[in-house]
Amino acid sequence: MDQNLTYKIIEPGKPLSDFVDSFWFLCNQSDRDIETTGLPDGRIDLSLAKSAAAPFRIVLLGLNTKYDQAVIPAHTRMFVISFKLLAVEYIFHETISDILDYGKTFSSDFWGFSENDLQHFESFVQKATQKIESLLPKEIDKRKQKLFELIYTSKGAATVKELSEKVFWSSRQINRYFNQQFGLSLKTYCNILRFRASLEHIAQGKLFPEEHFFDQTHFIKEIKKFTGVVPKELSKNKNDRFILLSSLTSK
Repeated sequence: MDQNLTYKIIEPGKPLSDFVDSFWFLCNQSDRDIETTGLPDGRIDLSLAKSAAAPFRIVLLGLNTKYDQAVIPAHTRMFVISFKLLAVEYIFHETISDILDYGKTFSSDFWGFSENDLQHFESFVQKATQKIESLLPKEIDKRKQKLFELIYTSKGAATVKELSEKVFWSSRQINRYFNQQFGLSLKTYCNILRFRASLEHIAQGKLFPEEHFFDQTHFIKEIKKFTGVVPKELSKNKNDRFILLSSLTSK
C-alpha cells in the first residue's frame, strides 16, 4: 500500500459479528491528494472523516454495485464501521434502497460521536462496540438470520433457488425484501460477494476463476464490470489505486 496511506482493520467478535463486518481506519498523512478506485464489497459503511480541506462529517454509504473513481484528500483521517445487511433492519431500523451507489450525511453527533473520536482508533472501536451492543435486537427473524448465514458462508456462490429452498422462503419474497430494503436483487448482491471473494485470489496472483464462475471468459467479464479493468491489470494495482485489493495484499 502507498506509504502515505495508513490502514488498519479490527474484526468484531460475537454477538456483533452478525451485524458488523469490521472496524477500520484509513489515513492519508501526506500533503497531496491520492487518487483511488472504490470497489463493491457488499458492505454498508458508516464513515467518520475529516481532512485539511473538509470539516468533520458522518456519512452512511449504501451498497455499491459498480466501481467509482475517488480522491482521498491530503491529511484525511477516516474511521469506518462496515456493516452486514442485517444491520439495516435491526440496527438502523430503516431501508437503504434510496442510497444505492450513494450515501447520506448524518448529524455530526450521530450515536454520540464527535471529531474527538478520530484521535484514537482503538478507543473509537470500543465506543462504537458499546453503542452497537446497546442497539442489538432481542429477537431476529430466523429466516433472515439463516438466509444471511448461508449467503456469507457461500461467499455469494449459492443460487437464489438453493437459498430459497434452504430457508423455506420463496425467491419472489426474498427479492422483494432485498429490493425494498437494499435497492437490489439477491442475485446482484451474491454476484458482488462472489466478486469480493475473487479479489483474495487475485491479490495472491491467481488470475483464473475459483469462485463458481462459468469459465475464464465469464470471470474476466465480471471482474472488468466491477473494476473497469481485466484481472491481469487489476493484479498489478498500479499506484495502489485499488485500496481494497491493497489491503488484501498487505495481509
